[in-house]
Amino acid sequence: MENLKIPYAELLETFETVLIQKGFDEKRARLSAELFAKSSLDGVASHGLNRFPFFVKMIEEGIVDVKAEPTLVGSFGVFERWDGHLGPGNLNAHHCMDRAIQLSQQLGIGCVALRNTNHWMRGGNFGWQAVEAGFIGICFTNAIPNMPAWGGSEPVLGNNPLVIAFPRRDGPIVLDMAMSQFSYGKMSSYLKENMEMPFEAGFDEEGHLTKDPKVILDKELALPIGLWKGAGLSLLLDLLAAVLSEGDATHQIGQRQYEQNISQVFISLCPAKLGLEEFPEEKINAVIEHFKASSTFGEEQVRYPGEKTLEVRERNLAEGVPVDREIWKKVLGMKKD
Repeated sequence: MENLKIPYAELLETFETVLIQKGFDEKRARLSAELFAKSSLDGVASHGLNRFPFFVKMIEEGIVDVKAEPTLVGSFGVFERWDGHLGPGNLNAHHCMDRAIQLSQQLGIGCVALRNTNHWMRGGNFGWQAVEAGFIGICFTNAIPNMPAWGGSEPVLGNNPLVIAFPRRDGPIVLDMAMSQFSYGKMSSYLKENMEMPFEAGFDEEGHLTKDPKVILDKELALPIGLWKGAGLSLLLDLLAAVLSEGDATHQIGQRQYEQNISQVFISLCPAKLGLEEFPEEKINAVIEHFKASSTFGEEQVRYPGEKTLEVRERNLAEGVPVDREIWKKVLGMKKD
């Protein structure tokens, strides 16, 4: 069954209406709705529309406090520490990237650590937030244990997404990746379509690599990117987030019924404040052109991270945003008459 295509404005209005009915004020409902809608608009429905019912459930069960706003815990020059008070994760993250940007405007670099927050949904949103303002953005988060250490047979690491975003006039470069070969949102999408993953994505109970998303999801044994290297990077990102924020680490998050009290870090760099009289667009383009010119095993060129996003965004604005029929129906059913 093909997806429906819904006008972006309708998608946004529906999310906003539901959130207002769930207790958000209009301004915060609008921003949260935009972050969900933009994820689907950019082709990342797994962290847009598809995550919205989960977000509403977390509100209804009291995990997400719609009234809570982040507060400043400590300020130390280029570095600030904030507490999210279990408010909406995407709003907390947007606020903290904005604070990192403001600090970098003044001091060249800004770093904000956030504790006691909820899932930020699509981490790439906050990389795009930085580059669309003309800044280099870096952010990462820890998560519930859903990935084994290399050689391990149980989930002890988080897939701890990492985002690195670089502004560029001809199209920003935005890397948005989990420490697992595939995010759990992506694996859930494949499972819903009764499809295998295109590459080995995790382990079965006996430690064999598998493409079966159900087996992986059942045991939370996702494959670390780069094998032992990804496992090590996950561990260090968890340490950085937990220590800098003075918040919870992955093993503590895993002791709760839900994924909450997450720790995150947001970094912004302002090129104009770092001794660069002009943004080195020519150097950036030279790197990308050399990258794009590389030989391939097929007919298509290699792609840099985020290359197709603007194209997908423009097409979906013109033709409508693809949505899963069942999930869209479920979301429409959340709206009160």
